[in-house]
Amino acid sequence: MMKTERSKSVRMLPESVSGLIGISSNTYQTVKIGNQWWMAENLKVTHYRNGKAIPNVTHNSQWNNLLTGAYCSYDNHDSHVASYGRLYDWYTVNDSRKIAPAGWHVPSDEEWQTLIDYLGGEYVAGEKMKEAGTIHWYSSNTGATNESGFAALPGGYRYYYGTFGHMGYIATFWSSTERYSSSAWYRRLYYSSSDVYRNYHLKHYGFSVRCVKD
Repeated sequence: MMKTERSKSVRMLPESVSGLIGISSNTYQTVKIGNQWWMAENLKVTHYRNGKAIPNVTHNSQWNNLLTGAYCSYDNHDSHVASYGRLYDWYTVNDSRKIAPAGWHVPSDEEWQTLIDYLGGEYVAGEKMKEAGTIHWYSSNTGATNESGFAALPGGYRYYYGTFGHMGYIATFWSSTERYSSSAWYRRLYYSSSDVYRNYHLKHYGFSVRCVKD
């Protein structure tokens, strides 16, 4: 994908942080960045907004054949959930029953771009979005300052064929924007880069989800 011209880095701090009560009594920190309010944690719900359960799919072959919503914990171990949230296929993101708390939604590709532009462009926004240090990110977590308060964590992802990879190395977030009938746009941050990468992938990959306020 062609990248935009490098923008000048400007130091900034989050304007405000508060608590958000989500579905199933989950509580998330939130942060205002520019004119947008974002979750400062990865989504971890197991139910849609209307209370219906999202299927927890653990078997690789079943995940590979999905054409409907599902979630999982990384490596199917719930011990990862408190820090990294859960992973969702895009069918869950697009479900009319909604996975975001009331008043919030999964960001579109355009809303992701608004955030990235505000943080100086795709070449430098990643360092302002990643949690600083190497408690969760693999060394050396290039450039990470978390100046924005977004606190991106490397929750890894689940391949379309069901196996898991890259926890500690990569943070990948779905957008709500479809690319083709079988794929949708996402944004990705790496431990070894200050960039935010935009691309699309098959809808039955399992990625992290952040929500933005309506």
